[in-house]
Amino acid sequence: MKIGVMVCGHGSRDPEAIEEFKAVAAGIARRLPQYPADYGFLEFAKPIIRDGLDRLRAGGAERILAVPGMLFAAGHAKDDIPSVLNTYQAQHAGLRIDYGRDLAVDLKLLRVAAERIEAAEKAVTRKVPRSETLLMVVGRGTSDPDANSNITKVARMLWEGMGFGWCEVAYSGVTFPLVGPGLEHAVKLGYRRIIVFPYFLFTGVLVKRIYSITDEMAERHPEIEFLKAQYLNDHPLVLDAFAARVEEILAGENKMNCGLCKYREQVLGFEGEVGRPQESHHHHVEGIGTDAGHDHHHQGHDHDHHHDHDHDHGHHHGHDHHHDHDHEHHGNGHSHAHGAHTHTHFPPPHPDHPHGPGKRDPERL
Repeated sequence: MKIGVMVCGHGSRDPEAIEEFKAVAAGIARRLPQYPADYGFLEFAKPIIRDGLDRLRAGGAERILAVPGMLFAAGHAKDDIPSVLNTYQAQHAGLRIDYGRDLAVDLKLLRVAAERIEAAEKAVTRKVPRSETLLMVVGRGTSDPDANSNITKVARMLWEGMGFGWCEVAYSGVTFPLVGPGLEHAVKLGYRRIIVFPYFLFTGVLVKRIYSITDEMAERHPEIEFLKAQYLNDHPLVLDAFAARVEEILAGENKMNCGLCKYREQVLGFEGEVGRPQESHHHHVEGIGTDAGHDHHHQGHDHDHHHDHDHDHGHHHGHDHHHDHDHEHHGNGHSHAHGAHTHTHFPPPHPDHPHGPGKRDPERL
């Protein structure tokens, strides 16, 4: 049986992010030369996932090992990509698609994170002890508390392993605290230096906003030195981690964390989502390229969507189809009609929290 490898990305409005994802997909292919490899995106970029699958089939692949090109198992990794893969497999008799797990909390990635943080420290001449430095780790933010908690674990391991005086966690959207409130809190703790590290795979709208907010905070607090660490990107250890996820499928060790999954267990605050159908909600934006405008006025909407998705990123969970709405999320689920396509957003457990999740970090504070 001829085997192919498929890397499934989210997609982004940012052309630079798309190029970075392509570079990672190419790096994964180089690490697995025994298999033909391809890639595709859920939304906002081409090729879409079906295109990559088509190419692998055309090359003779009878079994495809698919991995999410994302850090954590949230909605895109648990709902959207499996829905696309299952649909495709059902439409092509004789084809087998096996799906791998997310990168999760991985020691290889922690080593990359440490290198990125150390590089930020070395880029400046001023010497500040780590005991007088606060590390701010910023995650994508999802509607899944298990995925969000992974950022806290990453932050703790970096804090304890590198010896920083303090560590804080913030998120770029969907959950709380957002980056602005997180930094507002951090500056009150009295540290001489704050290092802001986006725990993202690639650049994009969200990473650039994180850096912009950091710059604004630095202007407001010249007494504190702010450093911006680079995200993970195509570091060799990142590529090694992806290759390992593919090999896990063949070894039968493909274990996604389901013990804290809000669809299986009654996670505090998310009890209403146990047993919810898992399906993709990205059909209406599938294949839209980065050159297309995305103020995105869909028929049936009475508000604008700011599609600040990063593949990354890591990583949204649930069916919120996160668009970083400028409007408030109300206590009841609300429906969005995309022409003939309609879906309902499940409400977050604390929609009126002062630091998120219905809020959005501004470009400027």
